[in-house]
Amino acid sequence: MKKLIIVAVILLTTSNIKAQESPKIKVSGYLETYYGYDFNRPVDNNRPSFIYSHNRHNEVNLNLGFIKANYDSEKVRANIAIMAGTYSNANLSAEPGVLKNIYEANAGLKLSNTANLWLDAGIFSSHIGFESAISKDCWVLTRGISSENTPYYETGAKLTYGTADGKLTATVLYLNGWQKIKRLDGNSKPAGGLQLTFKPTAKLTLNYSNYLGTEGVNAVRVNRFYHNFYAIAQLTDQFGLTAGFDYATQQKVKGSAAKSEVLSPVLIAQYKFDPKWIVAGRAEFYDDKDGVFIATGTPNGFKTMGYSLNLDYSPISNAVVRLEGKVYDSKDKIFVRDINTVNHNATLTTSIAISF
Repeated sequence: MKKLIIVAVILLTTSNIKAQESPKIKVSGYLETYYGYDFNRPVDNNRPSFIYSHNRHNEVNLNLGFIKANYDSEKVRANIAIMAGTYSNANLSAEPGVLKNIYEANAGLKLSNTANLWLDAGIFSSHIGFESAISKDCWVLTRGISSENTPYYETGAKLTYGTADGKLTATVLYLNGWQKIKRLDGNSKPAGGLQLTFKPTAKLTLNYSNYLGTEGVNAVRVNRFYHNFYAIAQLTDQFGLTAGFDYATQQKVKGSAAKSEVLSPVLIAQYKFDPKWIVAGRAEFYDDKDGVFIATGTPNGFKTMGYSLNLDYSPISNAVVRLEGKVYDSKDKIFVRDINTVNHNATLTTSIAISF
């Protein structure tokens, strides 16, 4: 009888330990294939140079695929993801060697036993904007102009504090530069940023992010100051709105008070007319007269309106089939069709995205 009791106690103790030892390592993945047709028919099959995601014309290709391992405990956390696709070819072309294939690689330490305060360092997603490289998580298939021309990723360290009720999150960042893993040779100044996210209710998100850094080598480097505001409101169970506004200044010449300005408002509406079907539309404007981010060499610079219409079908929760039509309308003739310059660019893009 005593032996039976001892065995029962051992089995019970073992089962309790196993129940408490939940797995700390999680492996996940993402894959998105796409086909895009650009009606200007670029001869090299590359979309315009300011487009970095879904940027190939008239071919079926992989936009982004990655495998990710995540470790999470009460005190430490870490993420590493290896990727491939036309997204990585375009966005990380300036990075050396195998760094071109790093989607994410960071480690974090919780600094307080009572407060939600974390210090993370490594390569992580950008703190600017409401769109990411993971198209499935965005309301529209392809990225907006401002999203394409702000960092998709950053490298450095960040200190993040979140309130106990989860309504406010504040992050301060120390960065290697504007979308850089390896700091620019000849530039000795780090960059920095701030992000404040406020969620007063489950259906409303308000965000302000900024970036302050320098561009160019030390002898000619100029200051860049970027601001990003956005609000995401789920007005009903079916209808939501996202509104954003970006504003940036950059010195024209080192030591000068003269500055170039860039501004970009965007509005996206989304309607779920069925659990499996969603439609969304985007209107955006981007004004970069001096070519800070998008150089054209034309009198008005890059002054362009963009319009997108998107249809999603999700047969299951972790997969989506998407179709998007998009038109750019520029003040100057900055696009090329055959051998002529034109004001317009139109595309159709379709994709299949799966997360697992």
